[in-house]
Amino acid sequence: MNRFSGILATVTLSGFYLAFNSGRAVPFFTLAGANFLVVLSILPPVFILLGLFDAWVPRERVTALIGEKSGIVGAGLSIFLGSFAAGPLYLAFPIAETLLKKGTGLFNVFLFVGAWSTMKIPMLLFEIQSLGLRFALVRYAMSALGIFWIAWAVEKRLGVKGRTDLSERFRS
Repeated sequence: MNRFSGILATVTLSGFYLAFNSGRAVPFFTLAGANFLVVLSILPPVFILLGLFDAWVPRERVTALIGEKSGIVGAGLSIFLGSFAAGPLYLAFPIAETLLKKGTGLFNVFLFVGAWSTMKIPMLLFEIQSLGLRFALVRYAMSALGIFWIAWAVEKRLGVKGRTDLSERFRS
């Protein structure tokens, strides 16, 4: 029950809202249905690709490239993978889970998710065209610094026990 409490709360609040605003039910369900179909069209191919990645790429290879001891090369590769990713942010989380299961370091997973959310290459190209090269490069550099700082701070905040518990949770 605790696992689905967020979904249950959302459905309950939506029910109360629609009970008092019945005229908005049709647009509400139309939008909800359209969003559900978009998610449903994106997730299955991603899960298939993740399954192939899990089966074909050995854990040792992932650990060597972006594991705990991969250093600056692993951090750069994590940002590269996140910034070249396509799709909405909710796709980053199953990919991050698979990376954790394969032995990726937490810091690099945090960098990957951060780069996915703020450093996508198509967004950079749009900013260069719309706002100018100088603005786009400054924003990109500040995003990179922010992502490094946040990944470092979250990893430190977790502490040794938190990092161990999280790593064990995904590796078992």
